[in-house]
Amino acid sequence: MISASGSDASAIPAAVLPKLPVTVDTRGRVRVSKEQRRDILAAMTRSGESVPRFAKRIGLKYSTLARWVQFSRRPKRPRRQPQLQLLEAVVASEPLGPVLQVQLPGGVRLELRDVSQVPLAAALVRALEKSC
Repeated sequence: MISASGSDASAIPAAVLPKLPVTVDTRGRVRVSKEQRRDILAAMTRSGESVPRFAKRIGLKYSTLARWVQFSRRPKRPRRQPQLQLLEAVVASEPLGPVLQVQLPGGVRLELRDVSQVPLAAALVRALEKSC
């Protein structure tokens, strides 16, 4: 097991695990940063050892190291960026007072006749945006 204090004889050697911050959760489990995981996986690859043998040598649980290897080999999915859509807002004045008109895709027109309707219209536009 990895030791946060460094007093455990089975702790990961300093050559494998550079001096990076290690945190311990409320249950006493050691948390390893992404940089430390990458360093450990790189050291394992350089060693040429099997996952079980390398895990035993450096004092990690086999299941933990195997999970790290599995996630590192998984193909990364590109993040899909939401497309920005600009909407035209038209303010028209009618005999009843000023009206804010928002023309939505598909020919839908939204008219706001009162300032108190703006939060409702904004929520509607956000909801429609999520469904696109």
